[in-house]
Amino acid sequence: MDSIMSWNWNTIILAIIAILSCIIISSCAGKAPTTIGQFSVCPGTPNCVSTKNINTKNYILPIYYKGSRDKAKRFLLLAIKPIKSVSIKKELDQFIHIEVTSRIFGFIDDVEFYLNEPGIIHFRSASRIGYSDLGVNRERMETIRKTFQNLQE
Repeated sequence: MDSIMSWNWNTIILAIIAILSCIIISSCAGKAPTTIGQFSVCPGTPNCVSTKNINTKNYILPIYYKGSRDKAKRFLLLAIKPIKSVSIKKELDQFIHIEVTSRIFGFIDDVEFYLNEPGIIHFRSASRIGYSDLGVNRERMETIRKTFQNLQE
């Protein structure tokens, strides 16, 4: 009888912990930054990469293209498409904002693309919360670059 009671209490406690964990994790998505569309520099944290942060660890090369901006934008949208959990939030002539949601914890990264310079796509990719993303933003942007270059060839 004691082992049954003990097992039931353990189950109840684990269920409560699981429910609280889900509540806490679901609130970890963070709010959308107010700087979307302003091409702000990355903070000093490693969970952001940008073509604007020259001479810092957050710097990443822009995406270079040949031909028209419209064609580059089409290729860019095609390069973004295979990424899992992507949502296009804003698409203008020279600007695209997407959100990428992590599958396990639901963390959201904001990615901004700027097509306002001929032949160059500048971008910024940043996690909304936390300090480190273990290189996820950099890896994602390198994947987009490689896919874009393959489409352009």
